[in-house]
Amino acid sequence: MKLAVQTAAGKQETISVSEQFFGRDYNEALVHQVALAQMAPKKVTKGQKNRSAVSGGGVKPWRQKGTGRARAGSIRSPLWRGGGRTFPSQPRDINIKVNKKMFRGALSSVMSELIRQERLTLVDQVSVEAPKTKLLVQLLKDKGFEQNLLIVTEYIDENLYLASRNLPGVQVIDAASMTPYDGVRHERVVMTTGALKKIEEALA
Repeated sequence: MKLAVQTAAGKQETISVSEQFFGRDYNEALVHQVALAQMAPKKVTKGQKNRSAVSGGGVKPWRQKGTGRARAGSIRSPLWRGGGRTFPSQPRDINIKVNKKMFRGALSSVMSELIRQERLTLVDQVSVEAPKTKLLVQLLKDKGFEQNLLIVTEYIDENLYLASRNLPGVQVIDAASMTPYDGVRHERVVMTTGALKKIEEALA
């Protein structure tokens, strides 16, 4: 399949890409699973102590019978003030495993959907002369690119990356860092032809 490419000179060219990787049906369930794995925090560190974890309470507060009070075996019982929790939450790892085949399938599905919805714009290059936000704002204005924009380059461009950090809704990444979630959460994706070829190689 052929895709249109905008050159720096303002001309339209075409590039050939694999129909197998960029023309497949959208698998919403797979994309959702992979995106969820990326969004999920890897570890939950909060937690409370149960009766065995609270310090103290090794001695029985009073004898079992004869006091007229309720039986008590420890001052760290959940029934007592300062005691442990009955069902405390514990630190846990909630990492969701995603294998390579699932990740590649989801990325291929997202790229195909971006092309189908005409949300992917291919350019031969995108760069700024200096790491200045003003230069990037002017470049995006000249190209007609709106906010909520993802810019994907073959390799990370230091000037472009630094210029984008102060722009809300604009993210710059390299092709190796591209994930299905990145493609889903941005309205428009601007990608260099070099980055597209690198992604195609990764999907192969």
